[in-house]
Amino acid sequence: MVAFGFIYIHPFEDGNGRIHRWLIHHVLARAGYNPEGFVFPVSAAILRRASEYQRVLRSYSAPLLEHLEWEATEEGNVRVLNQTTRFYRYFDATAHAEFLYDRVEETVEHDLPREVAYLEAFDRFAEQAQRLLGDMPHSTVDLLHRFLIRGEGRLSKRAREKEFAMLSEDEARALEKLWYECHSDGQ
Repeated sequence: MVAFGFIYIHPFEDGNGRIHRWLIHHVLARAGYNPEGFVFPVSAAILRRASEYQRVLRSYSAPLLEHLEWEATEEGNVRVLNQTTRFYRYFDATAHAEFLYDRVEETVEHDLPREVAYLEAFDRFAEQAQRLLGDMPHSTVDLLHRFLIRGEGRLSKRAREKEFAMLSEDEARALEKLWYECHSDGQ
């Protein structure tokens, strides 16, 4: 209710959506939904369903338009001219709660396991790449991993000629094979 009420009031010219999502994270954390210091990544699940999110928001805000007196500001925003507090104090947030519940469920059942699998695969890859090539800065291993992700397990011609020109053909192929093995374990 807090987060959705905030987004309806829309008090700032910019940043309302970010604050809205922060409020969701904050309320979940205060309720003990996630371990202390851990941000529950529900924002990604919300943004993946942006059209459904917009539909839920409009389900309450669109019918209110006929009751609002407003004018456009020079900054391209809206200034509400009449008293609207009563519309937001006790609004029916059933659709909002159901939408958020669905997004939290997807985060728990799909996003978190995928993220854990990705991190485990990265850790396996980084450790074995270090063994294969010797001591390599973490930033270089990370860059190598990102190039392999983009290439779906293959280093691009650009990466081979620029960032990783120091790799022999055998080393490059071994890293590609290693990336594939690390990312296909258990899947």
